[in-house]
Amino acid sequence: MDEKGHASGHLMLITPERVFYAGLLGRPRARCSGAFHVYVAIEGGLRLSTAEGREAHGELLAVMPNVRHTVSSDHRSVISVTVEPESVRPGSLDELTARLLGEKRELFIGRIRAAYDELHSRTCREDITSTAFDRMCFGEALPRRMIDPRVAGAMAQMVRFSGEPVTAARCASEAGLSTSRFLHLFKEQTGISFRSFRAWKRARHLLHFANQDLNLAHLAQDIGYPDSTHFSHSIRRFYGLKPRAIFRGSRDLAIYRSGRVEAVDSARTQEANLPAMP
Repeated sequence: MDEKGHASGHLMLITPERVFYAGLLGRPRARCSGAFHVYVAIEGGLRLSTAEGREAHGELLAVMPNVRHTVSSDHRSVISVTVEPESVRPGSLDELTARLLGEKRELFIGRIRAAYDELHSRTCREDITSTAFDRMCFGEALPRRMIDPRVAGAMAQMVRFSGEPVTAARCASEAGLSTSRFLHLFKEQTGISFRSFRAWKRARHLLHFANQDLNLAHLAQDIGYPDSTHFSHSIRRFYGLKPRAIFRGSRDLAIYRSGRVEAVDSARTQEANLPAMP
């Protein structure tokens, strides 16, 4: 258990499908995360601008996955709740956004701030599943996406980080499909290309080490980046910050991890209907 953030109040809970972060926002630069983001102000207000020209302000902002955006805050710290899009039913993030920004916005702001207080005071955080996380932040569990086992197996490999590069050709071979058929199935099932999914999960894995004193070149290699330049450019694209800035701003961040996944999720995955693919 990591208690670095006890005094500062800065913390991050990382689960396989969700992240709850309460900490420094950093200097406002454009970022393009692979996850769905809900930003909630700890104090004051927030301002959002996107590459498409959308402008918004308030105490709660929501941004869909893979949307380039910039967030600034009246306060140095912010709460950020993220949801991995492949884990939820297609269309459910649009529905959630409508609720978050609708007439019950104040209720969601209060609920997410209360979730922060609960996580800060809670003695055990290792048992939090996606369902428990969603109920704590949104009041209900988000509907799960059914994933073809052949794609689920490839996804599991990409988040294992065993040191061996995960290629589409290898995943296709293990699934009994041609590479082109596998890539088509992967995007159909997850809503994102194999390459983009792999790039985001690699960058997401960095979060586990953000408060540690590490050699960044060695970390980049361990995560699977071919070189430090690629590492720096990728992290800056996803987070709007260079790796060193992330680590510098996370020194007093308490990081907690929960690997719990509901048992029913595995059963649902296995029962998913397989599409007719040769």
